[in-house]
Amino acid sequence: MFKIDTMKGHERMSTQDLLLQIEEAVRSGETEFEIAASGQHDIGGPLWNSDGKKLTFHVTNAGQRVGSMCLPNTEIVVEGSTSADVGWLNAGGVITVKGDAGDTAGHCSAGGKIFIGGRAGTRSGSLMKHDPLYEEPELWILKNTGSFSFEFMGGGRAIVCGYDSEQFESVLGERACVGMVGGVVYVRGPVSTYPKDIKCLELEQEDIDFLNSGMDEFLGKIERQELKGELSQWSQWKKLRPLTFEEKSATPLKKMTMKEFRTQEWVKGGIFSDVAMDDFAVHNTISNGLYRLRVPSWDNAKYAAPCEFSCPTGIPTQLRYNLIRQGRLQEAIELELQYTPFPGSVCGSVCPNPCMDGCTRGTIDEAIQIGPLGYLSAFTKVKKPAVSTGKKVGIVGGGVAGLSAAWQLARKGHEVFVFDDAEKMGGKLEQVIPRGRLSHDLLEAELKRIEEMGVKFVPNCKVDKDSFKHFQDTYDAVIIANGGHESRYFNWEGKELLTMGLDFLKKVNRGENPKVGKRVVVIGCGNSGMDTCRAAFDMGAESVVAVDVQKPAAFADEIQYVEGRGGKLVWPFFTEKITKDGVYANDGRFIPADEVIVSIGEAPILDFLPEDDSIKKFRDSWLITNKDKSILPGVFAAGDVIKPGRLTDAIGDGIKAAYYADLYVMGKEYVPFPEKEKIPAERLSKAYFEKCHHCQLGDPADDHTRCVSCGTCRDCKMCLESCPEKAISRIENEDGSWTYVSDPNKCIGCGICAGVCPCGVWSINDNPEPINMYRTYNK
Repeated sequence: MFKIDTMKGHERMSTQDLLLQIEEAVRSGETEFEIAASGQHDIGGPLWNSDGKKLTFHVTNAGQRVGSMCLPNTEIVVEGSTSADVGWLNAGGVITVKGDAGDTAGHCSAGGKIFIGGRAGTRSGSLMKHDPLYEEPELWILKNTGSFSFEFMGGGRAIVCGYDSEQFESVLGERACVGMVGGVVYVRGPVSTYPKDIKCLELEQEDIDFLNSGMDEFLGKIERQELKGELSQWSQWKKLRPLTFEEKSATPLKKMTMKEFRTQEWVKGGIFSDVAMDDFAVHNTISNGLYRLRVPSWDNAKYAAPCEFSCPTGIPTQLRYNLIRQGRLQEAIELELQYTPFPGSVCGSVCPNPCMDGCTRGTIDEAIQIGPLGYLSAFTKVKKPAVSTGKKVGIVGGGVAGLSAAWQLARKGHEVFVFDDAEKMGGKLEQVIPRGRLSHDLLEAELKRIEEMGVKFVPNCKVDKDSFKHFQDTYDAVIIANGGHESRYFNWEGKELLTMGLDFLKKVNRGENPKVGKRVVVIGCGNSGMDTCRAAFDMGAESVVAVDVQKPAAFADEIQYVEGRGGKLVWPFFTEKITKDGVYANDGRFIPADEVIVSIGEAPILDFLPEDDSIKKFRDSWLITNKDKSILPGVFAAGDVIKPGRLTDAIGDGIKAAYYADLYVMGKEYVPFPEKEKIPAERLSKAYFEKCHHCQLGDPADDHTRCVSCGTCRDCKMCLESCPEKAISRIENEDGSWTYVSDPNKCIGCGICAGVCPCGVWSINDNPEPINMYRTYNK
């Protein structure tokens, strides 16, 4: 006896493991099985003993398809009830279920016997059949069945005893014997409806003999022998069988269309008429219109290109190149000025160009020359807005973030005032960035353009609590963007000997030529540290060493410049103390120096803000803004007063602050700043683009031939020419742009447009349009 419990504590054995163990036991010669199942499927399936011995299974809590494809010489006894497909494809086994069976009991049974000691579900006995070379299958059911019983039955015998079923109008459920072409159904109890090609007949002696001989075995298997007398009153029984060929030939049936058969003969109104209004039209797999499986979508500019996504300022370079392709170079140049007032000073000069790091073309050969392209916009003039809103905005801080916000607000027609305590506007562009990295003439030209837009500069204005309160009372909104101007350092021994890097750089840019020692140590190897190293060399230092606790974070070209002038970078170096002779690390290393300059970042000075508990700060230094970048009603913040960042980060932050300030002053409801998802790389088809050598790069404006135009249509017309159904058309818009449209009455949803699009603009998705055939749509 092979016994197995499929539950060990809370662990349930999988169906696969159970069946493998049963098969192994059969191969080992086991013939008796006692299985404490826990819903596993297919127990007692196609198994046989090599010596021809009978296999017997006693199963509790069986799952679906118990006895599936069961072979002769196998007997299965199921205690209690079980779920669907009992004896599915039974090929000779004897299967007993002492309780109820689920749907499709005996489905496709071709041999053997199935005994059900309770009720059977929908479509029980469907597709039963009989191979004349073998004994015909039998399906015995003590009580009743669900609807569609014996559907498309082709052979065998079914016996429905109708016991304990008086409450049912039909012991065969609704629509029994539909499509039945063979076999016979013996039934005790009422049958509501059956098709016209089915005969309901009285029992003949042959039928009684069969039932009488089989009833004892059936009742014995289900352990209900006491019912023999009640169920053997043969006058209560009928038999259903299909018309024979001869009977059909004698009374020819009316020829019907498939629709007529479905709605009149098979089921009145159609098999799903209770839930659907089927038009019974036959649709091909390849269809157009409503019945397409998939539909294309022209998602032009839905996604951000990697360059646009990687740029904190959000400049859509791919749109600039699209304009250049159309011969609209001036518009492409002016487009950048919608996003930044510093295309030359930042994008074209000091920005590390993260857009180029993200550029898809860089994974093919060389990234698009986005920085140099920005420089083309450096000296472009922009017209002032024709209409004024009458709203006034005050901005504290004339650095990159503040001027970015001012630029955006002025373009919207607001009157903008920028206050700064320095003599000149520009923040770190003016005060800190070495002139060798940034042309001062270029910066002044871009500052002048901001003024020409209508922004009013108020220099030499140190803001205190009283003046800030005045700003709040005077202006419709105030933006705080005065940056970080207090050098940060740690509580090192000898910290009083330090020179503050930011102060040093400001003196250099003001032309004060501050004296430096011959041997200089700079603490900090970030970009500010490299600017400090450069300035120290410019001011006469003979040796410069920069130290840091981690790998230098400065841009590679900045490090290369400093090292090219003889500077050294040392890391990891954990500063412990500063003396008049130099700097000591915590591991005892010493670097001699006449001057030590600290350049590890700056914190904002916010002593002008009111004492208000609602103003939150990080580490008591940087402002924590609300989701609309406000810190107080009508007071917004941007740039390094929120967190340190690159100049391009400050420009992008200024754009967002201006966006929310504009909503506020115009009395509009809060709407999150619009941001796009980055286009997935797999949507792009880089294979369409040939590689080039870096020496072949020409003018940045000529890179439009190399730009992949990720996520934005480049008007290559490949979809137009590739569509096999000619479903796509190109529409020219009044502004010179274009739109591609797919005609649903021609489109078959093949997806070729999405496959050939190099830019990832076309999408192909499952058809979302509902087919309004269900009655729920009419409620």
